[in-house]
Amino acid sequence: MSKNIKDVNCFLLDMDGTIYLGNNLIDGVKEFLEELEAQNKRYIFMTNNSSKSKTTYVEKLKKLGINCDIDNIFTSGEATAIYLTEDKPNPKVFLLGTKDLEDEFINHGIILVNDTDEKPDFVVLGFDTTLTYNKIWKACDYLREGVSYIATHPDLNCPLEGGKYMPDTGSMIKMIEASTGKLPYIIGKPNKCIVESISKKFNIEKHHMAMVGDRLYTDVMLGVNSDITSVLVLSGETTMHDLEKSNVNPTYVFNSVKDIYSNLKEVGALL
Repeated sequence: MSKNIKDVNCFLLDMDGTIYLGNNLIDGVKEFLEELEAQNKRYIFMTNNSSKSKTTYVEKLKKLGINCDIDNIFTSGEATAIYLTEDKPNPKVFLLGTKDLEDEFINHGIILVNDTDEKPDFVVLGFDTTLTYNKIWKACDYLREGVSYIATHPDLNCPLEGGKYMPDTGSMIKMIEASTGKLPYIIGKPNKCIVESISKKFNIEKHHMAMVGDRLYTDVMLGVNSDITSVLVLSGETTMHDLEKSNVNPTYVFNSVKDIYSNLKEVGALL
């Protein structure tokens, strides 16, 4: 773990609540990314939001004025697909997810059984903004039959502009638990396997990484669980009041990435 932020060579950046809120870029993001590039530091946009594909995120970021490609993006959906195919080649999955997540799974050789009566190897719960009662009902039936249960991430809410939120996968987990008593194995943040996957994929040593995000129970806990630097920004879900009540301790706390930029800029001036 890097105790000094200047020693971090790779920033893992949450997106919702950290880089943007809804369709609005958070102030200071462009300057922050430009400073990372000026100091030859790498950044990877890593999100628990599994409702969108990497291509969709690239398009969204470009519309917001940030140029990147799919190699700059790593989602909990991709991490889940990797996990499933490492566990079993061409697994059969009943998926509660969007079309983007379906495409991600299909691209990894996963067989989707959503519209058949064939029993799946896994029930996977993603951030399904197309969720229907029939999907929930069928998933609960499979879980009661003992099918393995996976969730892409545990976030309760997805932050939006104007201080608003939309219910996220963690809320859906609680709903399904109330019906079945079942809890999933969670792949995304705060599970350290997502950092290990990135370390292997990009050949980056973990002690050079920092996780930057707006949630204590996912972003900061990922840093704790992975033994990497954690940076909490107060531009999304977590407030200072939440932090004061929590026993989860980030390495650094900033109001937003704009303040990280200011700190790195001071370091850069000394180099």
